[in-house]
Amino acid sequence: MAVPGGFRSRSKLTRMDVRELAVRDAYEFIPRTFPDHRGVFVAPYQEPAFVKTVGHRLTVAQTNTSTSRRGTVRGVHFKDTPPGQAKYVYCTNGALLDVVVDLRVGSPTFGRWDAVRLDRETFRCVYLAEGLGHAFMALTDDTVMHYLCSTGYEPSVEHGITPLDPELKLPWPSDIEPLLSDKDAEAPTLAEAREAGLLPSYDDCVTHYESLRAAEA
Repeated sequence: MAVPGGFRSRSKLTRMDVRELAVRDAYEFIPRTFPDHRGVFVAPYQEPAFVKTVGHRLTVAQTNTSTSRRGTVRGVHFKDTPPGQAKYVYCTNGALLDVVVDLRVGSPTFGRWDAVRLDRETFRCVYLAEGLGHAFMALTDDTVMHYLCSTGYEPSVEHGITPLDPELKLPWPSDIEPLLSDKDAEAPTLAEAREAGLLPSYDDCVTHYESLRAAEA
């Protein structure tokens, strides 16, 4: 029911569907959109739905925005855990293929990935917990990605694996030529990163998640 000022009732605004991805501790959040003759309104992040799903609040230490040309691939990025870096991401212009990769050694889904199309029409969002790897490819020019990050940027603990790892076989569209930074192009494969001891431990990650949930009790 509409309320004064043209705003919709809070109960309708906060409805959100959630789907667990094939990678453990990663989720797709699907908010309702409210288009009309003026444009569209959407609430991409809603704390009640997030806490109900994940078990703790999302600490936002830094927000990032990237604008990318068609074909741009950013990732696969991850951070030493703990503290790691959880991310809640969504697209506000254009479209992209968002990919989450389980890099946690010892995880039941180690080496597995899942992908979600994010775009300005649906405003679907992806959350990935600390220790998981993140990458995306822009499917259009001027694709804008927003990131809510649980920790800030710290170069000494930031890592990556190549998004073109032939063993991972990430689902990049075959009709789009990948455009990578030198850093991402020169990143190690998953096997090389594991051999070098760069990957996070699943047990360490789970201990960290449990500490975040315990703080909510």
